[in-house]
Amino acid sequence: MDWNRTKSIFIFVFLILNIFLYSLYVNRYNEAKDIEVPGEKTIEARLKDDNITYGSLPNNIEFASYMTAQVHKFTTDEFSNSNQQIAFRDNTNTKVRAIFLKPVKLRNVSDDASFTDFAVANVNEGASYALWKVDREERIAIFFQKTNNRMFYYNGSLKIKWNTNNEVTMYEQTMIDNIEEMEQQETVIPPLQIIQTLYAKGPLKPDSRITQMKLGYSTLVKLTRTQVLVPTWEVRVKLSDGETEEYFVNAVEGKVIEIQEDKQEGEEEDWGVE
Repeated sequence: MDWNRTKSIFIFVFLILNIFLYSLYVNRYNEAKDIEVPGEKTIEARLKDDNITYGSLPNNIEFASYMTAQVHKFTTDEFSNSNQQIAFRDNTNTKVRAIFLKPVKLRNVSDDASFTDFAVANVNEGASYALWKVDREERIAIFFQKTNNRMFYYNGSLKIKWNTNNEVTMYEQTMIDNIEEMEQQETVIPPLQIIQTLYAKGPLKPDSRITQMKLGYSTLVKLTRTQVLVPTWEVRVKLSDGETEEYFVNAVEGKVIEIQEDKQEGEEEDWGVE
């Protein structure tokens, strides 16, 4: 066996592999950063031209880990409130609807804290959820489960509905548990770079303002019950007409994520309260 020749082949193969991996890294980095072409305006100048503004951005998040979790299967034993009528929304028992036989009065619908108070007092594991959005026109408040103040977007959700008397009539709930953080820390793409990515991809509209950026988690891989969750930037944007939109970007790879809420057909129509 010609060991010197074999060694040379191994060295050559590893050299080619390293070149490939480096080029892959550079391509991903350039796509996320939106490197400027000489002679063209900088991204900051183009944002200014389109009147896209932002305030202070998070600057203390450098690393985060992937996480794993399992979809929780509810049982009737978890619900002991005699004022609640419980129904499972699918045959896997992973989504539950609770209807209040006697609606529960909210302290103050103009105060977001009143929804959190309701969840803590009336929902199983309610303290593990954080309020994400309140739609006072539709009279719906949406929560997501959290860990270390980071939300699991559309994983472990709580949606409550109230009537015209400001009384909660029902809620729907999903949950994840056995949440574990992977050991390896990943580099988090900085917020300004995420804004550049959103601008380059097109979602950011002229005359809009980025009002909030938060790091949370969204589903990367969804198996039967186990899910792999990736660090995710939530970017909340106020449009020129006053409406608000949310965008989600993979905080490790810089890819815009299209998150669709898992809705059952006709689910919004059958809340059944006014």
